[in-house]
Amino acid sequence: MVKEKTKEKFYFNIFRICMLFTIFILGFILLYVIINGYKVINFRFLTTMWNHQDITQGGIFPAIFGSILLGIGISIISIPIGICTAIYISEYAKENYFTNMVKISIRNLAGVPSVVYGLFGLAFFVFLLNLGTSLIAASLTLGCMTLPWIITSSEESIKSVPNSFREASIALGATKWQTIKKVVVPSSLGGMLTGSILGISRAVGETAPIIMVGATFYISYLPTSPTDKFMALPYHLFILATQHSSPDAKAYALGTALVLISLTFIMNLGIFIIRYKLRKKKEW
Repeated sequence: MVKEKTKEKFYFNIFRICMLFTIFILGFILLYVIINGYKVINFRFLTTMWNHQDITQGGIFPAIFGSILLGIGISIISIPIGICTAIYISEYAKENYFTNMVKISIRNLAGVPSVVYGLFGLAFFVFLLNLGTSLIAASLTLGCMTLPWIITSSEESIKSVPNSFREASIALGATKWQTIKKVVVPSSLGGMLTGSILGISRAVGETAPIIMVGATFYISYLPTSPTDKFMALPYHLFILATQHSSPDAKAYALGTALVLISLTFIMNLGIFIIRYKLRKKKEW
């Protein structure tokens, strides 16, 4: 008995060390970005157009605006398709070899490198469908990349709804679709939204795919059409950090990184608040 308790304590200490190490790395990165990036952040930096000749006289508003449009486009494309696919797989599809292969393929697609999705988007959306390098091509590409995450998280959320809820609904005379619409989806909506926003937050922060399908470092206008090119925070950050010749580029790169982290944090915080309110309404 003493030996088992010693082993348990040993493993708990390992887990605790791993947790503390992870928190330390995350905290170090955040502190480094905050300490070195907040100096350049001001009203002009956030609200004015980019000045390519003198970066200290311009702002990153076009990149913020482009990233927001990209996030909206990804959401419109991936969330409805992903949730509907998860509902079909969980509630309608029969358990057979084909269904299992589809599930395995979806989970494997979640691990495909983002640059591969960028190449797919370049070949299919940009060239084959002749959409050109544009906001819509980037939204479709990142929407495809986000789909596996949304489908998987939504499927797991639907599976977490007790079968007794379905049985009770059907016993009261509801059809299968009415049960899904009135019982299953409302009960699993918090998990669906959480998985969706986490996937979209990650997609908005990707650089490799959007380089190929529509993002540009500098444009003198804001995109007004889905077929326009656009600026985006991750690509803007990449150019400032690696290729820009200005001596102020590093500071502005860290400022851009801080803005990108803040936008991601706001998105995640918003969805966690919504999930908390939805869970408070549950009675199980």
